[in-house]
Amino acid sequence: MAYHILIVDDSMTTRAMIKRTLAMAEIPVAQIHEAANGRIGLEKLGKHKIDLVLADLHMPEMGGVEMTRRILSQETTRHVPVVVISAEPSEARLAELKQLGARACISKPFTPEAIRNTLNEVMGVKHV
Repeated sequence: MAYHILIVDDSMTTRAMIKRTLAMAEIPVAQIHEAANGRIGLEKLGKHKIDLVLADLHMPEMGGVEMTRRILSQETTRHVPVVVISAEPSEARLAELKQLGARACISKPFTPEAIRNTLNEVMGVKHV
């Protein structure tokens, strides 16, 4: 199965790095959508089929915590897994995200292996 992925990060460079890392990690991708903040991310989530959201925490207009809260509180989007990719060092913040329902947190800088292993676990991919 190839995934429709939404990458939400205010850094164009980071979004490009995540896309490149998804390819290196051999994650099957049908389509990638991008957003520079949580508000735009929510708009894209409402317009497109999305199987997975990869989100930063610190963004202008709406950050990752509020976006995650909104995604997971709405009936139409609560099924979409949210994985946070952030340099956030605060264990309390990461615990808050997990409590909200974020499926996983990946620390920056990240490796293709970390992306592959985390996304396979989140998406329920079984290894033979």
